[in-house]
Amino acid sequence: MKDDSLACGAPIAEADLHALVDGQLTPARRQEVLAYLAGNAAAQHQVEQWTQQKALLHAHLDEVLDEPLPLRLPLRAAPARPWGWALAAGILIAAVSGSAAWMARGAMENQAQRSQLAQAADSGGFAQRAAVAHAVFAADMRRPVEVGADQEQAMVTWLTRRLGARVHAPVLASAGYELVGGRVLPGGRGAVAQLMYSSQAGQRLTLYVTHEAAGDAAAFRYMQDGPVRVFYWIEGKLGYALSGAVSREELLRLAQEVYRQLDPAQEGPGSGSPGAPAIPNG
Repeated sequence: MKDDSLACGAPIAEADLHALVDGQLTPARRQEVLAYLAGNAAAQHQVEQWTQQKALLHAHLDEVLDEPLPLRLPLRAAPARPWGWALAAGILIAAVSGSAAWMARGAMENQAQRSQLAQAADSGGFAQRAAVAHAVFAADMRRPVEVGADQEQAMVTWLTRRLGARVHAPVLASAGYELVGGRVLPGGRGAVAQLMYSSQAGQRLTLYVTHEAAGDAAAFRYMQDGPVRVFYWIEGKLGYALSGAVSREELLRLAQEVYRQLDPAQEGPGSGSPGAPAIPNG
């Protein structure tokens, strides 16, 4: 049965807040809910709690859900059967044994494919979580960050310690955005850092830094969740997602600048840079 509270123009209800966290609102209704949250601290806090609970559930259960089924399951001892049943069972076991050998071989051959699929799913998952986290905290006018930009060095040290990897805060002043501060969020695989930036017009960007999709450097990827656009990529031990309700072109330009500043090849004087990841066409 359709919930009428999710329709545009209807009063905001708890179902709308759940749908926001689950990414199930239409773009128009999402805007209404975000506007409602901006003026309702209690509801905003509730959404933050649900977002964190969802991330914690993913952190504890995703790996279990992705586990392959065992080829053999433990069986309780069965009572003795007449000779006819034993003969039928023997024939069945002979047939299954041959099939099991091929199943085991196929499972081994598909291990690499499962690993690749899991990594791809993880990658898309952290971008989705980045979009939700942006929608929740970018709308927060009272406490958008835990540590402000006036304590930038302490914030960077704190985030680095929580993630167990070096965290940098890119400087985007030349692009019209100043650092607001940062916070720690629960992610799919441990703590996640979120850095927030704001323009003079009040437009906010967030940079989500996570271990959830660590691996080799990857091309820029793009996704959109309602008005929130996200460019995300992987660099060494960390995955990055830059989110904002800005045009795709502006977000790409900003993502390239963030990548340039985070690229390890840029750290040494005179060192060459391999350039930003390839730009998606989709």
